[in-house]
Amino acid sequence: MTDQPIADIPLTTLDGKPTTLGKLADGAALVVNVASKCGLTPQYSGLEKLAQDYGDRGLTVIGVPCNQFMGQEPGSAEEIQTFCSTTYGVTFPLLAKTNVNGPDRHPLFAELTKTPDADGEAGDVQWNFEKFVIAPDGTVVKRFRPRTEPDAPEVIEAIEAVLPR
Repeated sequence: MTDQPIADIPLTTLDGKPTTLGKLADGAALVVNVASKCGLTPQYSGLEKLAQDYGDRGLTVIGVPCNQFMGQEPGSAEEIQTFCSTTYGVTFPLLAKTNVNGPDRHPLFAELTKTPDADGEAGDVQWNFEKFVIAPDGTVVKRFRPRTEPDAPEVIEAIEAVLPR
């Protein structure tokens, strides 16, 4: 676990460059663990639409590839990038493949998973495409389980509530 602000937790981009949430998101963020070979993979389209629709108002969508759910993100960094850009036109930042659960859980997800979902349940990420809304001050304000679509009214409402502009 970490005592540093969530915006300062060290991260690595898909192309191997060090970064932080604070450097990636100049405002609000939607962090989503993603996978290329999942039944929920078409959610990439909705995530890209959010990035396009709300980017100029201060939202950054950040995809975090994860291979912990039935091996549904087996690709290399290059394969993931190519799949996302050619299949779904993804322009939002993607991080390096990351563990979101278990003893090797990334410190970012150690913090994110403390946030309860709508049913008051915190803890492990359930599956690919779990979504976390983060306010500009680094507060994790909402958590949505995988089957909640990116354009669901409750997701839009949570995003709009934290947009800086």
